[in-house]
Amino acid sequence: MASESSRFWERYGYDLLLGSIAAFYLLMVPYTKVEESFNVQAMHDVLYHRHHLDNYDHLEFPGVVPRTFIGALLVSLLAAPFVMIMSFLQLPKFYGLLMVRMALGCIILYTLRFFRRQIRVKFGHQVEAFFVILTAIQFHLLFYSTRPLPNVLALGVVNLAYGYWFKGNFYAALNSLIFATTLFRCDMLLLLCPLGLQLLLTREISLWGALKCCIGMVFFSIGLTMLIDSIFWKRLLWPEFEVFWFNSVLNRSSEWGTYAFHWYFSSALPRSLLAAYPLSLLSLFLDRRVRSFIFPVLSFILIYSKLPHKELRFIISSVPIFNLSASVAASRIFNNKKKPFWNLLFFILVGILLISVACSITTFMASYWNYPSGHALKELHQIGVLNDTNEQWVHIDTFSAMNGISRFCESDSPWRYSKEEQIRLQEFRMRNFTFLINEHPVVDGFKCLFSEDGFVRARFRFEFPPIVLVKEPKVYVHGNLENQMIVQKHWPGCS
Repeated sequence: MASESSRFWERYGYDLLLGSIAAFYLLMVPYTKVEESFNVQAMHDVLYHRHHLDNYDHLEFPGVVPRTFIGALLVSLLAAPFVMIMSFLQLPKFYGLLMVRMALGCIILYTLRFFRRQIRVKFGHQVEAFFVILTAIQFHLLFYSTRPLPNVLALGVVNLAYGYWFKGNFYAALNSLIFATTLFRCDMLLLLCPLGLQLLLTREISLWGALKCCIGMVFFSIGLTMLIDSIFWKRLLWPEFEVFWFNSVLNRSSEWGTYAFHWYFSSALPRSLLAAYPLSLLSLFLDRRVRSFIFPVLSFILIYSKLPHKELRFIISSVPIFNLSASVAASRIFNNKKKPFWNLLFFILVGILLISVACSITTFMASYWNYPSGHALKELHQIGVLNDTNEQWVHIDTFSAMNGISRFCESDSPWRYSKEEQIRLQEFRMRNFTFLINEHPVVDGFKCLFSEDGFVRARFRFEFPPIVLVKEPKVYVHGNLENQMIVQKHWPGCS
């Protein structure tokens, strides 16, 4: 019995560790942001509206560029049995949000497991163990693993590509990247090209063989996305081509902010990798095998740095390779820790691992306070039910819809919701909204019932704790003054 238990932990222990951390992040921070809104709303509509396309959210709020439904369909298919059980038990739709995010997390962690097993074969159990440790103490990779971003959907396929690459199945690796590029993130082309060029220069593949093997995947992927997405969007469409045209050709993405060329290397990678950042660079000098794996990824980030608009999630698919590189260095330091110089490096290693844990805890706490409107709607549902049978209309402004509220957060009758845009503050008193959730502390004709704090910044100080999170009211919930039941009811009030 003991041997069976030990074999179980040996086989699934790492998966349970990483899965538990990802699940903790999911349960503690269940709400979603604007970057996730398309896939979240698509999953909601697939699960609850099914074939009634006219009720789908994206037709009313299409967003800046269209996105594919293929990822949302896959995740919804996995979550559907659990959502059906919850509907039978008459549980709130909010639990459906948890289910789809858990399903996505299972997909990402399964593909990461496939990559990790190839690390074990190529570099050994100890490097695999350090890979798990570094992944566990980082915040962003496991936090993002359950978030329905196009980047995360692409990450799942890129993990498969990494696994095939390490396994020596080079054409399968290229096909995986082609699939990810065509369907989920056109910027994966910037990873596909350096990897393909390296494989050609090292004669791991031939140009003719690559053309024969990969052209079929190109046509299959384009045909698949055009077939499915043209149905859902009700027009002939290849979503990622429109994204490519918008971001790369028109360079419209810069309207959402720009950063310096070095931002990925000076800000995004240090925050996402933590201890793995210096270790991954050290590994380039310790093990030449690592160089062939990390150079295509470095090239990907260098080329991507030319695009002015930058976000950490754009390069999240590079994190597993950097973690591998860092794991090789950590393993070398650990194995030589009895030697004087290496012993010093070992103590530095332990120190930066502990610092990484502290940084991840701080980042998690900041993220917890980064979804104020989700918390506001939840509290309104709990204390805002009036003793009448009339519909209670809640207006959700753009800021609130971007910072925590999705269709999964809505409740059944008597609650009704509106995301109507471009309503001036002076016009709300002439509308029939019972409650407002918005970013304004004062609205004429309405009473501020309560507010929700949001994260503003981290403040450093020379005492314990050294880092303090600064919060301030971000979202306000207002009640219509013409409704006497709202006026008479006791509310927490606004700070």
